[in-house]
Amino acid sequence: MAETSTITQQQPTPTKPGVAISKEQLSQLPPEQFGGRIILIQDTLNARKAMDYLNDCSIVGFDTETRPSFRKGQNHQVALMQISTTDCCFLIRLNRLGFFSELREFIENPSITKIGLSLKDDFHCINRISHIEPKGFIELQQLVRDYMITDSSLAKIYAILFGTRISKTQRLSNWEATELTVPQQQYAALDAFACLRIYHYLKSGAFNPTVSPYFHYQ
Repeated sequence: MAETSTITQQQPTPTKPGVAISKEQLSQLPPEQFGGRIILIQDTLNARKAMDYLNDCSIVGFDTETRPSFRKGQNHQVALMQISTTDCCFLIRLNRLGFFSELREFIENPSITKIGLSLKDDFHCINRISHIEPKGFIELQQLVRDYMITDSSLAKIYAILFGTRISKTQRLSNWEATELTVPQQQYAALDAFACLRIYHYLKSGAFNPTVSPYFHYQ
């Protein structure tokens, strides 16, 4: 009697639903512009006024900029900190002011919610100039996972939610320049504002991942 063998049919690997946008789709979207007020902080007096204002805010968007390095082993200190409300953004030039005490108190204040993305990198850069114990921060890369968004870059998350593109052409510009250009200021302000807008939009319940045009099975 011939032996018989049972062939077990391999089951297909289950796919996981998620929301993500491709580089090609992103490039086709219209550019976003920051429509709020930009306040450039370059001296001690205005820095203190800015912090007095921001200390009365319950929630802000947060980001930093550091001059890019093009040589191996070369690192620059964080040059700019952006703190945004819903209608204005403060650009604090740390390369001129240093990490002053009022700013430290703000960063370490747990009662003020600060929304950012890739915060670990921001904190690492800040710690090169002054040790901090950041409190009250929310990492968007973690938050968006609760909404099935699998992309992790600010530009892609923003595009998925709002259908516009954040230009990154100024990212590698010189943030220690004597004067920041208007495009630099617009870019920096938009990054911090975008973090805050993303947070508010997701928390409002307005985003339904299953009806997003970028929803798919991976």
